Amino acid sequence: MIRFLIKGLIRDRSRSLFPILMVGSGVFLTVLLYCAMQGVISDMVDSNARFEAGHLRIMTRGYSELSDQMPNDMALLNVSDLIIDLKKDYPDITWTPRIKFGGLLDIPDEEGITRSQSPVFGMGINLIETESPEIAILNLEKAIVQGSLPRARNEILISNTLAKRLNVSIGDSATLIGSTMHGSMSMHNFRVAGTVRFGMTTLDRSTIIVDIDDVRDALDMIDGASEIVGFRKNMIYEDNTMAKVAMDLNMKFINSYWNEDSEFSPVIFCLGEQGILGYMLNITGTAIGFVILVFVFVMSIVLWNSGLMNGIRRYGEVGIRLAMGEAKGGIYRSMIIESLCIGVAGSVVGTAFGLMISYWLQNVGFDFGSIMQKYTIIMSTVFRARVTTVSYFIGFLPGVFASVIGTMFAGIGIYRRQTSQLFRELEV
Repeated sequence: MIRFLIKGLIRDRSRSLFPILMVGSGVFLTVLLYCAMQGVISDMVDSNARFEAGHLRIMTRGYSELSDQMPNDMALLNVSDLIIDLKKDYPDITWTPRIKFGGLLDIPDEEGITRSQSPVFGMGINLIETESPEIAILNLEKAIVQGSLPRARNEILISNTLAKRLNVSIGDSATLIGSTMHGSMSMHNFRVAGTVRFGMTTLDRSTIIVDIDDVRDALDMIDGASEIVGFRKNMIYEDNTMAKVAMDLNMKFINSYWNEDSEFSPVIFCLGEQGILGYMLNITGTAIGFVILVFVFVMSIVLWNSGLMNGIRRYGEVGIRLAMGEAKGGIYRSMIIESLCIGVAGSVVGTAFGLMISYWLQNVGFDFGSIMQKYTIIMSTVFRARVTTVSYFIGFLPGVFASVIGTMFAGIGIYRRQTSQLFRELEV
């Protein structure tokens, strides 16, 4: 029976071509939109984890309340001992300290007189340590535009955009003017080792990266850090797992370090508990489900109308089949099977084209740098889709369901028509 129906669809292109094209178009848009959303959200979460929040983030209670202002007067102290405890309790997580700071970068001329200046955002990380994980976490080797990674003390990396603005060359001297964690003025000299470009407008605008020991000397933060960030070994964030680790560590901090009257008591947050990222992680599944529901609804209406028009055109066929003694239920079921075949065929075609474009966007990407200049989101300016296992199947939900639902509604008219009326239509 199914083979007979498929032959009928192939021979009568008016019954198959237009519906398959409609289903394929909807499935194509569904797959492409799903992969695009996965790419944007994954890129935003991954970028914010690497450069800002980590998978886990330990700060003092006072620092966490004002973290956007980088209040290093409330930084963590005795960081080395704390990291040793963390590595002992959670060896599967990479723990690394960071210092975030702001200041003024002064570029002197040959006579030591200021040639150019710019406010900068700085990040102190383990740059020179042999086993430092930060070079891989921040993709620093790929980000180098000129020069090289620092190999000695008092060498820094600055963003390529900032270097051009300040007219800085590799090997030039630069003076960081800021304030220590105790509030006094600080001035520290560096040598520019290289320039970097991360492909993120916020970071490429005015970022400098310094070895954490140099920053500690400059800001008088001996064995201190703004925060300690933790990452899973595979760099893939899992909200449930990290939330459990954060809860366990907070209980340990309460038992070992916590003082309700002290702003210096450590607290830990997972990525999903930090600002807009947690909100995005929570709404991702809902947003994707909503998109699929909208496509199913819209495509069902279109295919319903198509089914009604097709049903009107097939009144004569239905009349002959009823005259030959076929039951209305049999006709109705055969039309649903036809729509199922059309839905599967359209879904295969739409998924294939959707995956082709998605793979192209995943590998090549699309540069939105000119549009992203005015935004302060830690996110790559090159838009890339992300193809997952679900991408191969998600298009079949709207493709098959919409086709079947549209035919089910359109086919109800079979039960409402009288056999005698269909005979009269055959005579005309």
